[in-house]
Formats: sequence, C-alpha cells, structure tokens
Amino acid sequence: MARILVVEDTENNRILLQRRLKTRNHEVLTAEDAERGLDMAATLKPDLILMDVGLPGMDGWAATRRLKSDPVTNGIPVIALTAHAMQGDRERAVEAGCDSYETKPIDFNLLFEKIDALLARQAATPPPNP
Repeated sequence: MARILVVEDTENNRILLQRRLKTRNHEVLTAEDAERGLDMAATLKPDLILMDVGLPGMDGWAATRRLKSDPVTNGIPVIALTAHAMQGDRERAVEAGCDSYETKPIDFNLLFEKIDALLARQAATPPPNP
C-alpha cells in the first residue's frame, strides 16, 4: 500500500504503530526524533507522516513547519499525534501545516480512516509540473 514514516520518541508507541500499520500492508519507516524524521522524509519520500508533537529537542510542530516549508517534502501529508487533547492543539496543528490530528490513546479505526482519506486525496492530486 503506502510508505508511512512514524516519528515518535516512545519506543512502545513506535512498535505499536508499526505493527498496526503493517496489518494494513503499509511499509513503515520509523524515527525516534524530529531531526532523523526530517532527514528520512527528505531522502526516502514517504507517502504520509505520523508526527508525535511531544518530541524531545525539536518538537513535532516545528518539524512539521520545516517539512511544509521545504519544496522536497511540502506535499507529504502529516497527521499530528498528541497525548494531550488540549484546547488550541487543533489550531496549532493547522498553523504548523498538519493535514490532520489524532489524540492518544489512538483510536486506530479513526486513524486508519484519516490515513486512507489523505492517501486517496494525494493519489487524486496530479504531480506538479517540473
């Protein structure tokens, strides 16, 4: 199906996301911090990124802003993952350039719906002219 990059600092969460995504036949790449995630996004060009916003060092909001400001990665859909359903987080997700938002604990049925919708939208969008 799709190549999905999971940027998540908590190992158990990375493993859980990887296992659940693989049950849907996705190829899963993982990064434990924003810097590694940015490098992997630029070189491996995943179809979609799941971005934990509470990363150590550079947080997921800043990493997403960098992804969306880089012509190499700005077309990759990003779903923000946060452990806090804080008021204002949805607005922060939009401001950072996230395409969607999901709170932890993750409702995988809802997450898969969001992933499927973003991948379908991306497939329907023609590539930019060189």
